[in-house]
Amino acid sequence: MNDNHPPSAWSTYSRTVFIAFAAVALALIAYEHRVHVLGILPWLLILACPLMHMFMHHGHGGHSGHDHSRHDARMTPHKPKEKEDV
Repeated sequence: MNDNHPPSAWSTYSRTVFIAFAAVALALIAYEHRVHVLGILPWLLILACPLMHMFMHHGHGGHSGHDHSRHDARMTPHKPKEKEDV
């Protein structure tokens, strides 16, 4: 069998050089703009609170399509019925 494939545009060497260049470029950009990133960080933490509330609670309403009655019944402790002495 003869496997004559055209050469790939992204050879291993090209990929390695691109990844190294991208890593250096990202490091330099992050270093130069660290003041901007650190300045917005408190606002991102404040924004994370309502976003986590929305996504982690799944609305608590009937809009999510989940049946919460089974969940609530499962979470309440089950008390065994006491037998009456006759």
